[in-house]
Amino acid sequence: MSRLPLIGVTACSRQIGSHAYHISGDEYVQAVATAAQGLPVILASMAQLLAPSDILDGLDGILFTGSPSNIEPFHYQGQASEPGTAHDSARDAATLPLLDAAVEAGVPVLGICRGFQEMNVALGGSLHQSVHQVPPFMDHRHAEVPGQPLDAWYAPAHELFIEADGVLAGLGLPETIQVNSIHAQGIERLAPGLKVEARAPDGLIEAVSVEASKAFALGVQWHPEWQVSCNPHYLAIFRAFGDACRKRAKQRDAEASYNA
Repeated sequence: MSRLPLIGVTACSRQIGSHAYHISGDEYVQAVATAAQGLPVILASMAQLLAPSDILDGLDGILFTGSPSNIEPFHYQGQASEPGTAHDSARDAATLPLLDAAVEAGVPVLGICRGFQEMNVALGGSLHQSVHQVPPFMDHRHAEVPGQPLDAWYAPAHELFIEADGVLAGLGLPETIQVNSIHAQGIERLAPGLKVEARAPDGLIEAVSVEASKAFALGVQWHPEWQVSCNPHYLAIFRAFGDACRKRAKQRDAEASYNA
C-alpha cells in the first residue's frame, strides 16, 4: 500500500516575545497536502544541528518557501543591504546548503519566491536587491494598502511568458499566463546549470529549472501556492512536484524492502 510522500517545507526563524520559533506559512503546507498530495514536514532552520544529508535521508521532496526576509547579500558577493532590510541568517545557513545537496542527490525540489532566489544563489548566481531601481525592470512589488484583503495581494499582476522547450511548457502551460507579483528582489546573474523557464514582460527571469537534475527541480518567483486549487496553471506545478515526490517515495520504499 502506497504512503503519502514526506515533503519538507522550509521554515523561517522568528522571535515572538521571549521565545524563538520556526514558522512556515499555512498556504504552503496546505498546498503540499492538497495539491501535491503529500505529508508536509516543517523543517527547522537549525544548520548547526541538522546536516543536509540527515534531512534528505528522511524526505521525498522539499518545498523552499517564500518569506518576508531576504538572503544576506554576502552569500552572492552583493553589496550590503539597505537599512531596515529583513534578513534571516539561520534560514540562509540551513536552506542554501540543503538546496544544493537536494539537487545533487536527486531529491525533488520546488522553490517559491525566496526559495526561487535561494536556488539561484545556492547554485552560484546573484540577485538584484531592488529590481524597481534597475532599468528597464518594472516595479514587481505589491502596493501595501491598509486593510486590503489577501486576495488583492495575490491577484494577477502581470503576464508571464513561458519558454517553449522547458518544464513549464511540458506541464501543459500555455505561452502566456497571468501571475501575481509580490517581490522586490530578482535574479541578476543566472547560476550555472539553471535554465530559464519564464520571463516577465520586462525580461526579468521569473522561473528556472535545473538542467542536469536527476529529479523535478523548479523555481518560480511568483506564488502558485495561493488558492492553488482555483488556478489550473498553479495546480499543474504542484501536481508535477507531488508526482516526483511519490516516485521517490516508491523508490525509497522499494530499496528499504530489498535491504530488509
